[in-house]
Amino acid sequence: MEEKSILMANQDEDEDEDEDGDQRWVILVSIIIRKIIALFRKPMEWSGFIIEFLLNLISLNGGFLGLLINLLSGNVRMPRRGSETFMSGIGHLDSRVNLYKKSEETFEIGSKALMDLCMMASKLAYENANVVHNIIVNHWKMHFVDFYNCWDDYQKEESTQVFMLCDKAKDASLILISFRGTEPFDANDWCTDFDYSWYEIPKMGKVHMGFLEALGLGSRAQVSTFHANFQPKDHACALKDASPDDYDDEKKITAYYAVREKLKSLLSEHKNAKFIVTGHSLGGALAILFPAVLLFHNEEELMNKSFMGVYTFGQPRVGDKQLEKFMDAHVCHPVPKYFRVVYCNDLVPRLPYDDKTFLYKHFGLCLYYNSFYIEQRVDEEPNRNYFGLRYLLPLYLNAVWELARSLVMGCIYGAEYKETWPSILLRIWGLVMPGISAHSPTNYINSIRLGREDNIAL
Repeated sequence: MEEKSILMANQDEDEDEDEDGDQRWVILVSIIIRKIIALFRKPMEWSGFIIEFLLNLISLNGGFLGLLINLLSGNVRMPRRGSETFMSGIGHLDSRVNLYKKSEETFEIGSKALMDLCMMASKLAYENANVVHNIIVNHWKMHFVDFYNCWDDYQKEESTQVFMLCDKAKDASLILISFRGTEPFDANDWCTDFDYSWYEIPKMGKVHMGFLEALGLGSRAQVSTFHANFQPKDHACALKDASPDDYDDEKKITAYYAVREKLKSLLSEHKNAKFIVTGHSLGGALAILFPAVLLFHNEEELMNKSFMGVYTFGQPRVGDKQLEKFMDAHVCHPVPKYFRVVYCNDLVPRLPYDDKTFLYKHFGLCLYYNSFYIEQRVDEEPNRNYFGLRYLLPLYLNAVWELARSLVMGCIYGAEYKETWPSILLRIWGLVMPGISAHSPTNYINSIRLGREDNIAL
């Protein structure tokens, strides 16, 4: 019996060593991928600059024909980056700015109106501050609060964007926080996405290190900064006691602290308001981690009294099994307050992988939409790690179907559903990489507005 126990113990140790070796290998591969991406930082930046300029040049002059006429007449309108008319590449994929309207719908958890507002705000977060202000005030008739360009101490630049709005300027009932997702031509964002390293927070679990850095909660270059930021009690004192070298520039705005302090100020001003957090892609990861850190920092009054919920769209995994338990206990039960929306074959929610090597887990209620916009409420989306031969043929057949449908969307559902030519080009690219085209905000907006429930479990 004793020999059997020793044998089992040795076997467990061997398995632990194998898993540790696998994890080290994964992190090494992650570092190599990020180094390669970093080599293309400037080419990606200049490609994005040129592509967005051309997209805005064409749209500002009324399309290809309008641009040709203006060129011949010498009246070409030149786009100005940072202006309220200069849209991002994401904005050109889906040009809709108006919200879903239905007289009986209100901004309540579970309502289509709130879900649509969150998705539209997630899409809007990709734009510059002037575009955000213009759409919130002139199209949504809401109150614009602020737009933040926030500091990532590891990347040494302001690479995290987030904005806040209220449904009314006075006596607001809703405060919305929207984090920007991955910009297609930003190498730093892609490096964050492909960063599979984590930081283990006591009682909370292992959390994706790149996402914590994007929130401004530390830098792997100085690990003591993470320790200083994750003290559950007497948090302010912990920050004051941190090494001056850890915070060499106090003027730098970091996302978590900027949003938290502004949120407290808004809730003090609007006594009956509730707040909701949202984001698409990388923005979704930051959106769910924001209330998670509030909970860790014992912001109980803020969370118990004013927290309405979180909606994320195409969100990657953010932590391990321990984080899943921590969040399930606080935001998923007894009443669900976290809704993770996934469209069909979107690749991003399947990353980082959920296996013994990567350790990452999803949690919360998954609202899964197939390519016919049928909603199913599940714990995990199908093909959770995005590989397997049985999924291969359906994956590409579905991409063909989505491309064909995109050509007639306007005829079937009305002018507002007509897809832009950049969106159609992305769907053509989806014939090669279906998981990338499925990540487009267009799919999520259509799923919400055209979606219908299906009670059949997957």
